[in-house]
Order: sequence, then structure tokens, then C-alpha cells
Amino acid sequence: MENRWIRAAIPALLIHCSIGTVYCWSTFKEAIGVEIGMSTFALGWAFSLAIFFLGMSAAFAGKIVELNIHLSSLISCICFTVGMIGTGITIKFFTGIPALILIYIFYGCIMGIGLGIGYLTPVKTLMLWFKENKGLATGISIMGFGLAKAIATPIMEFLQNRFGISMMFIILGVVYFGMMFLGHLLLKKPAGWVESKATNNSFKSITMFKNKTFIGIWLIFYLNIHCGLMLITYEKQLLNSKFAGLAALAMIVAIVPSVTAICNALGRIGYSTVSDKLKDRATIYIIIFISCIVICLLSFSIHWAPLIIVLLMIVNLGYGGGFSTLPALLDSRFGMENISKIHGLALSAWAIAGITGNNLSEIILDASNKNYNIIIITAAGLYALALIICLLLVKERKSAKV
Repeated sequence: MENRWIRAAIPALLIHCSIGTVYCWSTFKEAIGVEIGMSTFALGWAFSLAIFFLGMSAAFAGKIVELNIHLSSLISCICFTVGMIGTGITIKFFTGIPALILIYIFYGCIMGIGLGIGYLTPVKTLMLWFKENKGLATGISIMGFGLAKAIATPIMEFLQNRFGISMMFIILGVVYFGMMFLGHLLLKKPAGWVESKATNNSFKSITMFKNKTFIGIWLIFYLNIHCGLMLITYEKQLLNSKFAGLAALAMIVAIVPSVTAICNALGRIGYSTVSDKLKDRATIYIIIFISCIVICLLSFSIHWAPLIIVLLMIVNLGYGGGFSTLPALLDSRFGMENISKIHGLALSAWAIAGITGNNLSEIILDASNKNYNIIIITAAGLYALALIICLLLVKERKSAKV
């Protein structure tokens, strides 16, 4: 059983393909709203809370993950599935404000904690087993997180139609418990690798936020997620605005989300694999930012509807690639000793972006009478800022290990 695929890749996929279903939110949010009698706007904060607690739990759980991946994988399994099942029970027995609060607690807080710890747990183990291909290894796992939406969406729609929205959550909660618990049992670091308690205890999070290289990585990671969410969370609305009046609109709106979900997953495996061949891991972020700037400017200036599909595809590629390349980039700058803790701290950027990304778009749309071009040009400006930060702060050098 001491095989890197059985002990690292498969359990990582089992965990990430389960927790990645958080991005299926748009599939069932309207059904939840109807069932409990609340607006989708009010419900939207459940998703924002899930992403916030994902990032913050990852930031604070790094020491646990570093020393005991079996404890962290079990915590993730329990929190994520309790969040899912608790959401289903809430929808079945509660309505109105009480239901909304309980969904915030179960889907937002408890499930969010499971998301963050589960996201972080397999990453270092993969990098230890795949020493020569760290980008490929993390890309495989994190691709599962991105691909989960494409896999789970039709299953969720079937379960909703057959059993109702509340039973969908309960059934999937049980299924995901089985998948994540199997991942928990299989996951194991290579024989002979022992974490140092002294090194773990001596690590101080505050020192990272005094390091210019880490600050630069944190900022480019944050801006990439923020810009991605600005556009990805309004995918359906962007398509409706650009293809308004076209007979094939319904088909486009139905097909494109699956295409962009695949692009998100391909970006995770593709960009991270390419990074293994490059002299400097940060080059991938430069490629992502330049490609996103160019397509945003083209989409803003050329009023040709199909360009919006290309925009969404390229942004999804870069969004996914930014996640999968991050662990290996951090390793190239700070080494492996404290990588789980450093990666967790970097994921706090995800928590903040989960709140600011789609909400900035909402503010812009309210102020501009739903002018989606303003969102696109704003994203271009922020991608340009990320490119400048990457070139200035994320330099090709080995920082002192922390």
C-alpha cells in the first residue's frame, strides 16, 4: 500500500472532489430561497461565509495539519459533512429568519471550516511524494476541487428533482462522508518523514507578514481570486447581456458554465504542470495576468459577443491556475519545513477575496445601471496592478526559511 498514488493522489482527489462542490452554490441557491421563503441576496452571505471560513480556518489550522494530517483530515470530514447534512435538515424543518441563521451556521461556518482544513491537508503530502513534480502533484489534487462543480452539478439537479432540495443535501452529506473518510484512511506521508515539533512550535505567523516576498505573493493571489470572482460569479448575467435577443441564448447559457468549469480544472492541472518546467514558478502568474489583461481589454473595446465566452474561459483558466501553482511557488521561496502553515496563511487571501470579489461587482452594477463593461475594465486594471506587484515583490530568490 506504500504507493504515492494510493497514499497521496487518490485520497487528495477524494477529499477535494467532495469539498469542491461549494462552487455548486448557484445550482441550488434559488431552490433554497423558495423553500425557506428568503431572498437569494440574503442567502448569498452563506456562500461568502463559507469562503471566508475556508480561508481563515486554513490560515489558523496550519500547525495542526503540519503535525497530524490524520487529525486534520478527520476534522475536515466531520465538519464538511455535518455542514451539508445540517443544511438539509434546516431546509426541511425551518423557514424564514431561523432557517437563514442556521444555514449561515451550517453551510457558512461549520462547512467552511471543513473546506479550509480539507483543502490544506493533502497538499504537503503530495509535494513530499512527488518531489520532482510538485506542480503536477498539487495540480492533480486542486484540479479535483475545480472539477467538482462539473461532476456534481448534474447529480445535484437529478437529486433535487427526484427527492427535493433538503434530501439532496442529506444524501450528498452521507456520500461525501464516505469519500472523505476513505481519503482520511488512505492519506499518509512517505516513510521516514517526521515533522519537527520544535520547528512547528517556533514558527510565528506574524513574521510572514513582515516578509516582502510573502506579502507580494499574498497580494497577487488575492487579486487573482478577487478579479476571478468579479467575473465568474456574474457569468450567467454577462452571457445574457452580450447575447440578448439571440435565439440560441438558452443553449449558450446552459453549455458555457460546463465549459468554463472544465477550463477552471484544466487551468489547475495545466498551469501547475507547466510551472515544473520553468526556471521560476512566479512566471505562471505573469502569464495569467498578461492573458487576462489582454482579453479584458479586447472584450471591453470590441463589441463582439463570442469574445465574452473567450473572456470567461481565460479568466477561469487563470483562476484555477493561481490556486494550483501557489504551493510550489511558496516552496520555491520558503522551503518545505513550514509549507502547510505558510500555505494556510496565504489562503487567508481567499477568505478576504470571497467577500470583496462579487460584492465589488454588485456595487459597480448598482452605480452604473448594470453596465457589465465597467466590471470588465475594472478587472483589467486590477490584473495590471497584480502584474506590477508580481514583477516588483515576487522576485526570483530564495527567502530565509521561517
